[in-house]
Parts: sequence; structure tokens; C-alpha cells
Amino acid sequence: MNLEQEQVQRLHYDRIVHEYEAHYDDLCSQRYRDMFFHRPMFEGMNLSGMKVIEAMCGSGQTTQYLTSQGARVTGLDISEEAIRSFRERWPDLRAICASILDSGLDSDAFDAVAIVGGLHHLHPYINAAINEIHRILRPGGYLCFVEPHKGSFPDLIRRQWYKRDPLFADNEEAIDLMAMKREFASRFIFNRERYSGNAAYLLVLNSMVFRIPLNLKPFYTPPLLRLESLIGPLQGEILSCFVVCQWRKS
Repeated sequence: MNLEQEQVQRLHYDRIVHEYEAHYDDLCSQRYRDMFFHRPMFEGMNLSGMKVIEAMCGSGQTTQYLTSQGARVTGLDISEEAIRSFRERWPDLRAICASILDSGLDSDAFDAVAIVGGLHHLHPYINAAINEIHRILRPGGYLCFVEPHKGSFPDLIRRQWYKRDPLFADNEEAIDLMAMKREFASRFIFNRERYSGNAAYLLVLNSMVFRIPLNLKPFYTPPLLRLESLIGPLQGEILSCFVVCQWRKS
């Protein structure tokens, strides 16, 4: 990502970070994250004692889950405002304001990198980011991520929305998972992927996008979480809003 594009991304997320935190880090959104992101992302992993990077961390929405499982977390984000918020929330943890394309971290130093909704902000440099992640992961280390994916019906709608809504930066685009797997087949083992996301993803987690007042969320969240739990296993790739992946460095 060139310096101009990085500056655009930095300024964009400096501008929206506080509103983002209010909508994506309230109790309703954290319940959603734990059920549909965190548990499948880290399935089968013993996080206790692991050195984990939360990349594109914001104020540390995934850090809350990771620390509850005993992980030793470092936050990484290009936004100075996001890192300031992370440090205020997690004063005992390491926080680094840097790009995931050039983190400056040591090679083979971390047991896992966790990313929730960050890779699709990096177009057209997603592969460069994964190269950097591969470098800082120790052999056998995990890359766990959640992202909107290409080829789904929700993505067709999302593409049009991105063009019209100022909440989104110009280069945001769903990931092409199949192309990514072809590119990194020799360097990662693809442990699992799970397609998910429907009503609760849209109206609970993404209340900011739909401009839903926060005081309404506690009323409709419980039934939508139950609905998503029932529908999710039946959706498949085409009807799902996102994919959860767990990769392991070869």
C-alpha cells in the first residue's frame, strides 16, 4: 500500500473510531462476536500463554476474548486514534501503531495473528499483508480471520452500498478466498473455514452501518441471535455474509 493510500486509511479510521467502538463493541455486539466469530476462529486452539497479535485491532474487540482465554496479546493498528483507545482500554498490554504491511516485528515471533474484518480494507495489498503475517508467525503458528467474501449474494449488495456510503473507504472490497488459498497453498495449511452471517450480523453487529440507535439493540438482539444460530448451518457460501478461517503456517 503506497504512502498516500495508507494516509487515507489512517485518516478515515481516525475519524470514525469512536463511533465504531460504540456500535461494534457494545455488549450486544460482543455477544455476537463471541458466538459467531471468536469460538469458530479459535476452535481447537489452546490460547493460554500464546503470543497473539490482534491486527487492525481498533480498541481491542477481539483482545477481550483472547485475554479471557489466557493469551498474551499485542495490538497492532495503523490508526493513532485506535491505538490510543487500545492503550486506554488495555494499559498492561503492548500496542503498536504500524501497518500490517510492514509491522517492524521480529520474524517467527508470534503464535497467532487474529484479524476481524481488517483484510478487506487492504485491497489491492492483501497478499502483501499475509506475506508479512507469515513472516512474523512462528512455524506452526495460526492465522485466524473473519472477512466478507466474494461470490455471495450479500456481497453483490455490499458492493453497491460501499459506493454510496461515506462510512466506507474507496478501496474496501470483499476478499477472494479461493484466490488467496491458491496463492498461499505452499505456505499455509487451511485448517477450517465456516460461512455464516445473516440477520444478527446485519442488525446487531452492523448497527452503525444501518444507523440503528444503540438503545434499541438490547431489545431485538436475543431473538436475532437465536435466529442466526438456527439458520446459519443451512446457509452455505452463497447466502452467507462472511467467512471464518483458521490457517496454520506450514
